[in-house]
Amino acid sequence: MSARTAYVGRFAPSPTGPLHAGSIVAALASWLDARAHHGRWLVRIEDIDKPREQPGAAESILDTLRQLGLVWDDSPSWQSQRLEAYGAALKSLVSRGMAYPCACTRSEIADSQQRSVATGASSQAVRGIERPYPGTCRNGLAPGRTARSWRFRLPDQAIVQFDDRWQGWQQQDVANEVGDFVLQRADGLFAYQLAVMVDDGAQGITDVIRGADLLGSTARQRLLGRALGLADLRYMHVPVVLAADGEKLSKQNGALAVDARHPVEVLDRAFGHLGFARSAESSLEGWLADATRRWAEFRSA
Repeated sequence: MSARTAYVGRFAPSPTGPLHAGSIVAALASWLDARAHHGRWLVRIEDIDKPREQPGAAESILDTLRQLGLVWDDSPSWQSQRLEAYGAALKSLVSRGMAYPCACTRSEIADSQQRSVATGASSQAVRGIERPYPGTCRNGLAPGRTARSWRFRLPDQAIVQFDDRWQGWQQQDVANEVGDFVLQRADGLFAYQLAVMVDDGAQGITDVIRGADLLGSTARQRLLGRALGLADLRYMHVPVVLAADGEKLSKQNGALAVDARHPVEVLDRAFGHLGFARSAESSLEGWLADATRRWAEFRSA
């Protein structure tokens, strides 16, 4: 972090349920990194996917963070209140030829991918990682077709490299591994990639600390951020908490809400997952101060 750039971090949960052990790991790492850098820490509620939202979840998330002492430095922001900003960003990209309408359905994309596999084409989908968009509508909609979504037009140079502060050196060929990605969905909802970059830019975010399950989104976000005229961010993708089945712990596989009535115990478990030994501090204030000091010694570079 340069002396002329003030650190601003954020925690951006989706209100699809209460915070669980995996969420706390990401929140704690983000909070500690901001405090270790003497920076600001913001909370953003990513509530634009209304079909997945659980009533009362946002308030529960904020209450849990308060009980754990992970306080924020400005009023929480809500993506549902920023739809005009996302629309303006999309309009700007369209006007500059950086976004285009797409008529493809998921089944059509899948069929196209299967045809590519049958002809021997190599892709990430063959390896079971991600199905790249084949570019069907890149040069215009076929006669009689109606736009369903809007996609980001990848630049000619779509190989992204960056140094993740936890995972190390990363490289992704976005064209071959992802393809032109969605900015606004067929149901009219703005996609995560667009909303998150517009908000990071508006809030002056400099550092993103989040779970390693989102590492694959970073290359797309860097390309989109540059198209929107934003500075590159620093990223740290921390290890995710796994469920008994070996998959990422989530509400879908039975993750339980954390019991914030015992904050030091909750935080100690999350800190341990990040590779730190249990703190000797028993008070919440003392624990947070000790953890911040230890994080600064080992992870704030």
